[in-house]
Amino acid sequence: MARFTFQLEGVLRHRERVEMDRQRDVAVVQVEMVRLEGELRALDQEVKKAAAEVRENRLIGRLDMNYLAAHRRYMLGMQRKALAVAQRMAAQQKLVDDARRALAEASKQKKVIEKLKERHFQRWSAAVALREAGELDELTTQLSFRSLAEQREGGA
Repeated sequence: MARFTFQLEGVLRHRERVEMDRQRDVAVVQVEMVRLEGELRALDQEVKKAAAEVRENRLIGRLDMNYLAAHRRYMLGMQRKALAVAQRMAAQQKLVDDARRALAEASKQKKVIEKLKERHFQRWSAAVALREAGELDELTTQLSFRSLAEQREGGA
């Protein structure tokens, strides 16, 4: 029986590898985005904890203005850190979007070749079926001819 061979199998394998590479790229940039989100959450928790500590312990009784000034500087520093992380997150989000677009393009290119392979296989299957039907028809014709010839020999 004939075997189907796709002439562009190497191209299809290459496109599958490219798609896997793009998936890996997306995963790498997403991991960094998750890390940045975690860093921002940690800064937020730290700020909330410091603000709560000041509210609960330092605003009762006699006020220490030096401590409050230091706390304010600390809070401004934390705000700058959070802003820097947010800016890095925005840049990282652009990388994530670019990586996703590249993955979508790689997937599309792979699907084009897969569709081509499917069409070639359908044409090949139809040609094989047609050839087998022709061979079966030829065999049936030969059997009918032999049967007719045997009847004539036996009847004459």
